[in-house]
Amino acid sequence: MTELSATAIAASGLRAQGVRLRHISENIANADTPGYRRKLVAFEPGRDFGRDTGAVRAGRMRHDRAELPQVYDPGHPMAGEDGYYLGSNVNLVVEVADAREASRSYEANLKMFEQSRQMSASLLDLIRR
Repeated sequence: MTELSATAIAASGLRAQGVRLRHISENIANADTPGYRRKLVAFEPGRDFGRDTGAVRAGRMRHDRAELPQVYDPGHPMAGEDGYYLGSNVNLVVEVADAREASRSYEANLKMFEQSRQMSASLLDLIRR
């Protein structure tokens, strides 16, 4: 198994959560955009030569295939003759909860990165003495 340092593993978590937060913010920004489909991202294990490294990475972005809601607004420019248009499948409550979770995970990875770096610096100080 190819092993990575704790800082490299934490950095991979930072990158993955950053991608997740970017998609969540795009979803929130487009919550009222007609026809917009929510963006989703899943995490995958980091691999090196087919072996698990302990790191994580954001997988490919995919769209939520949930049905788009029919919104009744006869005055909307995209409304059909029946007065309906396709809305967005973004649920703001879900997005805010996901953003909070991603933010906390990002902070945890940042703390791990900082602690690992401090431990490495302390170890180097001991070796130099």
